[in-house]
Amino acid sequence: MSNTTPQITDSHCHLDFPDFDGELDAVIARAAAAGVTRMVTICTKLKNEPTVRAIAEAHAPVFYAAGTHPMSVASEPMASYEELVALADHPKFVGIGETGLDYHYTAESADVQQQSLRVHIAAARDTKLPLIIHARAADDDMARILREEMQNGAFSCVMHCFSSSVELGRAALDLGFYLSMSGIAAFPKSQELRDIFAEAPIDRILVETDAPYLAPPPHRGKRNEPAYSALTAQVGATVFDMDYAEFAAQTQANFDRLFWKAAQVEAAA
Repeated sequence: MSNTTPQITDSHCHLDFPDFDGELDAVIARAAAAGVTRMVTICTKLKNEPTVRAIAEAHAPVFYAAGTHPMSVASEPMASYEELVALADHPKFVGIGETGLDYHYTAESADVQQQSLRVHIAAARDTKLPLIIHARAADDDMARILREEMQNGAFSCVMHCFSSSVELGRAALDLGFYLSMSGIAAFPKSQELRDIFAEAPIDRILVETDAPYLAPPPHRGKRNEPAYSALTAQVGATVFDMDYAEFAAQTQANFDRLFWKAAQVEAAA
């Protein structure tokens, strides 16, 4: 990586997925060449946490988070508050989740999804680590639960891969939360979504890939990887009418503020 390449962080990817088997060193090297010098790999089922933790331990640029994905809640053991809090002892464990609500594919488990979400929120509140939220086709319940839980005590949060309504976006921002731009924000037909981001405070924006999913153009339809978060960030810079280096620096500051534990590890290195 040249010293002139602006640095950014892929705040959400899934490096333990089989799509990356045997390729992690190359994937992380390509990320570094694109200026993506950190990434948070997300564990979506707690039984996979040792595998995800091992990836973070083996690769200096990689941090991790863990929770139970809402689409898996019905088929996985309910994550307990105690389990989630215990994970926070690991120096590279930097967030709680992903958790959330998904009524698009798994509406029949709405009740247990909501129960699981509240457990994850309690763990995020007490560990002071950010909550990582997946929201799809559940905007009203999501906004209601986040507001209710904020009354029980403050917590921090990122709406990962934000592609929901302007109403949920505003509700999240009003609570002090962050919105993360994925490859969806770079799709040609996503102007409405870009308009929602453009209204958001610039100090509340992150970038991510959600790799191996949602590759931005020109890689749409192919496997996504952390390097491509730079392509989404380039679109983000145009959305906010900023120079790319300026936008990159702003998203870095935002990530350091929200994912404070990753910033501490870096500072100590």
